[in-house]
Amino acid sequence: MNNMQQEFLEAGTLMLVGMVVVFAFLGLLILFVNLVLAKLAVRFPDPVAPSRAPSNKKNNKKADDGTASPAIVAAISGAVNRYRAQHGQSSASADNSLPQNKN
Repeated sequence: MNNMQQEFLEAGTLMLVGMVVVFAFLGLLILFVNLVLAKLAVRFPDPVAPSRAPSNKKNNKKADDGTASPAIVAAISGAVNRYRAQHGQSSASADNSLPQNKN
């Protein structure tokens, strides 16, 4: 019985040492990779993406009363009409299924 306890103790110790070694190795690997990436990022920076031309923000702003601007309503209406035209849905049957806003 004593021999079995010693073997379990030795196995547990060996397992614990192995886990510590693996944890230390992975930690050092992460540090090394981050250091290399930091040095490479300084040497080879990402190219700056060209900024888009500013859009006309005046037409896309919400009105002060909380409603959407006419330009946004027109864009959404056009997209819905195009979708219905491509998928063969009539606008009368689809409009009846939507709840109407009475504001």
